[in-house]
Amino acid sequence: MECTESFKTLLFEFRCVFTAPTFQIFVYLMTGWVLTHRRRFVTELIWSSGCVHRGHHSRYHRFFSQAAWIPDVLCMVLARLVVRVFASTGLIELAVDDTLCRKRGLTVYGTGMHHDPLISSRAKALTSWGHDWVVLTFIIRCPFWAPTKVWSLPIAFRLYRNRQGVTKGKKRKLNKRKQPKQQKRNPNHRTRPELAVELISLVASWFPTRRLLVTGDSAYGGQSVLQKLPANVDLISHVHPKGALYEPAPKPIPGKKGAHRKKGNRLPDMAAWADNSRQPWKKLAFNQYGLHATLLVKTMQALYYKAGKDRLLTIVLVRDVLGKRPDQMFYCTRLDWNAREVLSAYSARWSIEVAFENCKQLLGLEDPANRKEKAVRRTAPMALVLHSLIVVWFHQEGHRHLQFPDRPWYLRKEEPSFADMLTTLRRRSWREKFRTLPIKSRLAKKALAQIIEFLSLAG
Repeated sequence: MECTESFKTLLFEFRCVFTAPTFQIFVYLMTGWVLTHRRRFVTELIWSSGCVHRGHHSRYHRFFSQAAWIPDVLCMVLARLVVRVFASTGLIELAVDDTLCRKRGLTVYGTGMHHDPLISSRAKALTSWGHDWVVLTFIIRCPFWAPTKVWSLPIAFRLYRNRQGVTKGKKRKLNKRKQPKQQKRNPNHRTRPELAVELISLVASWFPTRRLLVTGDSAYGGQSVLQKLPANVDLISHVHPKGALYEPAPKPIPGKKGAHRKKGNRLPDMAAWADNSRQPWKKLAFNQYGLHATLLVKTMQALYYKAGKDRLLTIVLVRDVLGKRPDQMFYCTRLDWNAREVLSAYSARWSIEVAFENCKQLLGLEDPANRKEKAVRRTAPMALVLHSLIVVWFHQEGHRHLQFPDRPWYLRKEEPSFADMLTTLRRRSWREKFRTLPIKSRLAKKALAQIIEFLSLAG
């Protein structure tokens, strides 16, 4: 079984990443990954692609555990493909976040206890055992086939290992009676923000002549990210509710001895700024993906010194008219942007959460059962890569073949979901497979159409 020819053309973009035999295995595995309705184990991918007797099954396992290909090169080809299709000119918008993939077993590489937002509440934070992936995505705003939606396409990823995972299985050399008062930082451990900076710098090096804009939540808005941004990258993130803002440092006085000031006078905190009647609120109405609300905003330029040192930022204070959200502050490194542009760009970040859900529910991001390091780092991210490739395919070819399911109780659907895209890809693949069958009976044709539809459904 093979995917439709137009999708195979996209897979051929990755020939430079693999050797010729390994690339053939890559095509087979991606075909099985798209067509299967079961969990994405390697053996299931072999069966779904019709390759059970096409070489020994160990060849397909070795593709992830031993084959000589580099994931970052795969990401580079994917990123350049996505940018070429969706943003050949202008600003490149990105979003960064992390997602938890639950696992079982103590011998799986890279697993640890991580915060689980799905089972946690504001009152109590809970954790789950699994892998935590830091992902950088490319944002598509309102394509012609979905004019009210925003899509996030994963283009780069890193596996985060907490301190427990880095030191797991290593014997402690120190005597228990002589424990140090303060444990030194493990040089092999990298935090999520550090991994995010690594991904951002990597993508920025692939597009050195382009301007990039990254949006991230408060976890990716501190000094470990803001102070290490490449020169062609801007960032939008949160200001801590108790964060201290300062005026820019005054110009040094000629002839005055001593060190010059690094920051100016401290500005009022968020509550005092919100209550300041000298600067009135400005009302903005938003009706877009990720933000449907009427907000009151105030804007100024200031230093968020703890995070950005002496870098001047655009600060936006936001208050919900209906009081459903607490007051928040955002910052943007672009000084020429106003409040509407900043909030509009940040609201598109929500699409990354939808992408994570689609990858887990429809593409089996949590399914692979590998245990060794190289296989773990390579297998699960294939779901992220496939998510991006399917959206690219739909943009180029799939939208012409879109068919919404026949639902008399749901007649107003006009824009596709990712499940519709995956269903369209499967339907085209199965129709090309059975196109040459000599079926003349009308009843047989109807039955075949129903079988194809059943095999194609996703979600």
